[in-house]
Amino acid sequence: MTPLRLGTRGSALALWQAHYVQSRLAVAAARPVELVVIETDGDRDQASALSAMGGFGVFTKAIQTALLDGRVDVAVHSLKDLPTNPNADLVLAAVPERGATGDAFVSTRFARFADLPQGATVGTSSLRRRAQLLNRRPDLRLVELRGNVETRLRKLDAQNLDAIVLAEAGLTRLGLAGRVTELLPQDWMLPAVGQGAIGLECRAADGDTAHLAGGLTHPDTMARVLAERTMLWALGGGCLVPIGATSVVRDAVLTLRGSVLNLAGSRRVAATHSGPADAPLAVGQELAALLLGEGAAELLAERPA
Repeated sequence: MTPLRLGTRGSALALWQAHYVQSRLAVAAARPVELVVIETDGDRDQASALSAMGGFGVFTKAIQTALLDGRVDVAVHSLKDLPTNPNADLVLAAVPERGATGDAFVSTRFARFADLPQGATVGTSSLRRRAQLLNRRPDLRLVELRGNVETRLRKLDAQNLDAIVLAEAGLTRLGLAGRVTELLPQDWMLPAVGQGAIGLECRAADGDTAHLAGGLTHPDTMARVLAERTMLWALGGGCLVPIGATSVVRDAVLTLRGSVLNLAGSRRVAATHSGPADAPLAVGQELAALLLGEGAAELLAERPA
């Protein structure tokens, strides 16, 4: 019997996500489900800043290529890494229930972010986190921090850093929740679009596989991430622009909050918008319009040198 092949990166976190999907699909597929590990540009180069690598698709493009040429049947992505620009040959077939969305402050020296002394050194590879940290604390010294979760935790001590900031979901999924010193408040540290969610991509022409994968979808999570991704797309943003988003569905109402900052973190616009949970694309587009009306366009024009 021909196995269903899942394409995934080879990091510990990516494999956790792929095994999670594998175990659930195996029940529905009625055939073997195997993992195919694919090295991405972001895996090969763990020294360069993501912005210097172009930002778009560095962790997903190679897996999408394997999907398009038939080496795999389903691509398993960290949804925050998946670009929002549409590909007519691919479809986001499923998004399982979302994990934690927050950003975690990790330090062996200080119990809270507010305890950091003047000029403290903080590691992060994200322009979004960098801009929001500087917006909150312009005195901080921020350094580039690349590598998988375990590597970044090692660098906390090896590079004599005061703290680092990581996604809560990654730490939790790897059994490292105990390393979280503090969860940063989402009133000023908005997560990345799609943070904490897993996205399953299929070939648009492979309706059977897309239907099979679709059984893993969590409706509220799908509505939330579609709204967030639509907002990001409508703003024309991506990994090279500091944009954050948070969302919730309650009583069939989807509430989406977004923020846009300049690279230095000195300027920030934010807005909130609500609408029917069954119309997430409209909610995302309308919030983007609100942000642009507040002056986001000027901030979005900035790009890393």
